[in-house]
Amino acid sequence: MQAYVKAVNIGLPVSYDTGGVRWKSAIAKQPVNGERMLGPEGLEGDGQADLKHHGGPDKAICVYPFEHYPYWEERLGRVLPVAAFGENLTVNGLVETDVCIGDTFALGETIVQVSQPRQPCHKLAKRYGVPDMALWVQETGRTGFYFRVIQTGSIQADPGLVLRRLSADPAGISVTCANQLMHYNKEDRDGIRRLLDVEALSASWRATFERRLEGNKEDTGARLNGSVKRG
Repeated sequence: MQAYVKAVNIGLPVSYDTGGVRWKSAIAKQPVNGERMLGPEGLEGDGQADLKHHGGPDKAICVYPFEHYPYWEERLGRVLPVAAFGENLTVNGLVETDVCIGDTFALGETIVQVSQPRQPCHKLAKRYGVPDMALWVQETGRTGFYFRVIQTGSIQADPGLVLRRLSADPAGISVTCANQLMHYNKEDRDGIRRLLDVEALSASWRATFERRLEGNKEDTGARLNGSVKRG
């Protein structure tokens, strides 16, 4: 499989005031061009405000499919900028149904690997003034996903940069399937065990599913990051 990068986006945390509530985020990322280093913690010049839920080696690069933009523009009734979802890579040709946890891709000089779906953040709601925005993202499955960096190096951060799949994880558990197990098919213990057998699964999702198998009532995996789920 070969896909293409529409934009490479970076940004550092800034402070906002929404209805008198102060919050900090790097969600308003901007496209960049030219050579950029990509290391274990992500792209040169990029950052996150909430290091508990964002960033780190398992979530070095946030990826969002450009194929979803028309859906969201219609639902929100507005034209969306590039990096509308705070993603580092806006891509064509990699959607959640076709990408599996553990798949590896060549990106410039680097090698990246799918580690988990992106869990929608309450800051999307703040950015667009739509209280249920994060829930909508979760419910539609249009979440995007994360890459960890297996081999560091430089990338040419220009539109048209190729993402070439090097290997497909043998378990074949798609990002869509992982999302279903996390948020909806919570009692599918066989499915959870199959996902836990995927070595590339991120540490945070692994911990959540292990707690779920153990029957731990403190399982928080179905919560949106910092937001409240309806119902």
